[in-house]
Amino acid sequence: MRAVIQRVLSASVEVGGETVGSIGRGFLVLLGVMRGDTEAEAALLAAKTAKLRVFEDENEKMNLALPDVGGETLVVSQFTLCADCKKGNRPSFDPAAAPDEAKRLYEYYVDELEKNGLPRPKTGIFAADMKVSLVNDGPVTIIFDTDKMAVPGRKG
Repeated sequence: MRAVIQRVLSASVEVGGETVGSIGRGFLVLLGVMRGDTEAEAALLAAKTAKLRVFEDENEKMNLALPDVGGETLVVSQFTLCADCKKGNRPSFDPAAAPDEAKRLYEYYVDELEKNGLPRPKTGIFAADMKVSLVNDGPVTIIFDTDKMAVPGRKG
């Protein structure tokens, strides 16, 4: 599972000209679900997201997490994060999970964010053509890839 997390002052997502999700200060999370991902990856990623300390404290050090600053979360599915660009110039999306499984794990990740103390995340619409707008704060952008993390229960 891959996530691009951007610290934002605001973010929104439109589908068909209508805003379907909008937040103020917080995180815009672009989430890609890979073939073979499980609930363990989604749970780990949600916990890491909720505890990510990239907001400044009174000493101007990035030491505060989203719950500490009362921030919001907007989660947008983005299967293109799963692209394999090793050969040629056209990405292969074979590493992406099948749509039904990707949607299930995307929704599981959103639920897990809430279980980790965040207000109910706003979302885009899974598999829709979305227009995402944001005001990046910093800019601060963090990339998580569960293939590079110790996932409980995963061999290897």
